[in-house]
Amino acid sequence: MSTLHLIDHPLVQHKLTLMRRKEASTNSFRRMLGELSTLIAYEITRDMPLQDIEIETPLETMTAKVIDGKKLVLVSILRAGNGFLDGMLNVVPGARIGHIGLYRDPETLQPVEYYFKMPSEMHERDVIVVDPMLATGNSAVAAVQQLKTKCRPKSIKFMCLLAAPEGVETFQNAHPDVDIYTAAVDRQLDSQGYILPGLGDAGDRIFGTK
Repeated sequence: MSTLHLIDHPLVQHKLTLMRRKEASTNSFRRMLGELSTLIAYEITRDMPLQDIEIETPLETMTAKVIDGKKLVLVSILRAGNGFLDGMLNVVPGARIGHIGLYRDPETLQPVEYYFKMPSEMHERDVIVVDPMLATGNSAVAAVQQLKTKCRPKSIKFMCLLAAPEGVETFQNAHPDVDIYTAAVDRQLDSQGYILPGLGDAGDRIFGTK
């Protein structure tokens, strides 16, 4: 079974609490999501491989370690996943970006794909799939399955802001090889598939829509 990584850094938990408040404006919600995604990105990239290169310091030549950010792909599940990208690119500016468009059928709660666009040579790349909410888990499961089927990347991780126990179980059963990184696992889903206590619809709060 995959590992569920709970990012419990005090700054992450503090900003998450501020984002949960219903009176948080669109501007502050969007800003804090960017800050949170930067913080979580430090944790999710902790085990990224390094390579040695030769550089010149002002005093001498030395061998130093670097990350090849061009080997990393951030895959956003549209539309809310885009709220993570700027913050993560602060940490790995060389990362490529992919997009998967999915919407949730309001009656079946199942994902319907409408867009799929990835960088080239995905089989050589490590992937981080980003979506603020892991609620039912159906969209995340479908997105990762499409990546495995169409692209066969070297590795896949899934990053979200909030998760529900039901979504974690669904995702781990479908993809036991893909680790989950999240700031919190909330109590449960409601009858419409929203996370409780949650923070509402992340996409609407990022973009100021309803």
